[in-house]
Amino acid sequence: MLIRMRHSTQAEDLRRPPQGAVPDKNGTEFTVWAPEARGVRVHLFDREERETQVLSLPERRGGFWTGYVEGLKPGALYAFETLGGEYPEKGLYFKEGRLLADPYAKALNRPFVWDYKLYENDSQKFLPKCVVPDLPGTFDWQGVSKPMLQRNEVILYEANVKGLTKLCPDIPEKLRGTYLGLCSQPVIDHLKKLGITAVQLNPIATRMSEPALEEKGLSNYWGYNPVCFMAPDPRFACDPLHTVTEFKTMVRELHRNGIAVILDVVYNHTAEGGFGGPVLSMKGFDNRRYYAYCWDKDGGPDYKSYLNVSGCGNSYSCDNFQSLNLVLDTLCYYLDVMQVDGFRFDLGVTLCRESHGSENFGFVDNSAFLKACFCSDIIGSSILIAEPWDCGMGGYRLGHFPLGWSEQNDRFRDTVRRFWRGDGGQLGDFATRLMGSRDIFFKGYRSINASVNYVTYHDGFTLEDLVSYNNKHNEKNGWGNTDGTTDNCSGNCGCEGPTDDKAIRSRRWQLKRNLIATVFIAQGTPHFLGGDEFSHTQDGNNNAYCQDNEISWIKWDNSKENQDFIEFIGRLTKLRRNSGMLSELSLVDDTFHIRHSHYYVHWYTPRGHRMDSGQWNDSGRRSLMLCAGDMHRSEGEQWCILINDSSSSEVFCPPAAPSGRPWTVEVDTSEPTGAVAESDRVITRTVRVNPHSLKVLVLRRQQEPDADEKRESEPVRAEPVEPAAQKAAGAS
Repeated sequence: MLIRMRHSTQAEDLRRPPQGAVPDKNGTEFTVWAPEARGVRVHLFDREERETQVLSLPERRGGFWTGYVEGLKPGALYAFETLGGEYPEKGLYFKEGRLLADPYAKALNRPFVWDYKLYENDSQKFLPKCVVPDLPGTFDWQGVSKPMLQRNEVILYEANVKGLTKLCPDIPEKLRGTYLGLCSQPVIDHLKKLGITAVQLNPIATRMSEPALEEKGLSNYWGYNPVCFMAPDPRFACDPLHTVTEFKTMVRELHRNGIAVILDVVYNHTAEGGFGGPVLSMKGFDNRRYYAYCWDKDGGPDYKSYLNVSGCGNSYSCDNFQSLNLVLDTLCYYLDVMQVDGFRFDLGVTLCRESHGSENFGFVDNSAFLKACFCSDIIGSSILIAEPWDCGMGGYRLGHFPLGWSEQNDRFRDTVRRFWRGDGGQLGDFATRLMGSRDIFFKGYRSINASVNYVTYHDGFTLEDLVSYNNKHNEKNGWGNTDGTTDNCSGNCGCEGPTDDKAIRSRRWQLKRNLIATVFIAQGTPHFLGGDEFSHTQDGNNNAYCQDNEISWIKWDNSKENQDFIEFIGRLTKLRRNSGMLSELSLVDDTFHIRHSHYYVHWYTPRGHRMDSGQWNDSGRRSLMLCAGDMHRSEGEQWCILINDSSSSEVFCPPAAPSGRPWTVEVDTSEPTGAVAESDRVITRTVRVNPHSLKVLVLRRQQEPDADEKRESEPVRAEPVEPAAQKAAGAS
């Protein structure tokens, strides 16, 4: 094969060329950013990774090296080599003979697996090879489009591709732990039964486990250690050479069933680590610009001291046009070509740190990254969720992200955990969290759905462990139980770990229902951790990032108790989806939305008296009543939520309902499924709420078929998914 320069006009010289491997019907053009390299070579390989040719990119335009290889077709394997001196103390990592992965690679032929000897002595065997992508339009989307969820329709289910599917007995064994397994019919049926509208996947970008973990015989199960941002990890593919096709199939089948796909993305660090870390990709192209550094005594960057606000050895820097552009191009690629619906940004604060020529690499609330997201039609219209903190100075920024963003609300998590654990003095804060945390996400400026409400996340206790352990038990991680937070706001209900004591087990189930009910009735975006519905336990491990085994994999335990809990969750999600108030409260004094009607919110004591400041500040008070509804229409929504965390039952006196309509009990957390007997549903005057539980009351009224009934009347099922069928579709 021949490599040549393409004739370029002056206009083309001025524009930024498409980067990576870009095929057309006659060949493939390679373009990489390496402004300080003396030369760049592209190595070509056959399917068995035998090197077939080495070609030098012949043309340099500014910082870009480019060349066109005639006859090179999609599916071909390649890697790069950058030439120049290797001077780590100067931030330069050009080394002849060392192969590098393309930062713009769309696919790799196999996973990254750390092997020190291969890395040092045989770069060709160590490095996975990049795959030339297919031509646009090859994959058949079968007319399936994105669900286009509004923010108030998002109900998040956090899952790991492998962990959710690896132990599911109803998934064909060859599909377990894969993208195709995640879109198989058993998983889709389960998600629809729960009422989930969006799956938030742990990072799927190609990653490599940290060398320190590999030395311990462990691996990075969560996936927060990326190498190539754009390439889905072949670990989750049935056929690694068709990873992209299988990923697209997963997205298509989830979309076919009305379920959006949110990717957890990591742009705060990479697997290349700090000084002395491996050179895998970006370090070998432009280490000085892709990463952030501490400053030396002369006020310049100290390339031996990587800034580490991620806690993972290095910090990716969006304070540079090329590194920022890689992030933006990745987001646009996944939204457009891969058809995902949005992103959750791990340690999102890091992407907003800028230096502006000084050593203050601090958070900027109008950073180039945030402005670029707002100005991009495709990014700005997607679902954007920030983890609003990182490990650096000034890194806690909850409530500081702009319009259009949602944020993980750890204040919600901790307050709700403490309240239901029985801590005193939480009542006022608990009420604030229920109403969308407007002390953090200011009304009139931020959406009521800006707060992502959760009680469990991948990092921390599962729901079962939250009510079963007072302390973390991370010994199997190999760090002497020093890793993971010690402040879990958890409680073991009288016994550390598993028990057969019926009273303790009953108390734990009651707590789990209370916690999850609070997530779904609160204003904001509800987030549910996959596996909690099956009482998944990690044996008290609250930092199981390195446990790629049955500690982390979800056991699909369909015990009667878990089936009841799944029904309980489905009851809550159905209520939420069919309620305008639960999904998006619009108050008269909240001008973020201007509507023709607004809702009222009143807080009462159980006896029906308005709460006053003395009662709000009473640390011993454990019960209250929330009444909310449509203030303009007598036939509109009316809700009454009765909360009793005292140790005895409490009689509540709901206010008289408009038009004489009776209150009905829709959810009672003291019942396994949340349902009450039909004879007990209608409330005439007073209602008794059991200890440590809550009830949700609504007004009985004539209704059209709800969203679930319409959805179930026209069932849409995923087509059978087999690896062989995907091969015929190509590697787009």
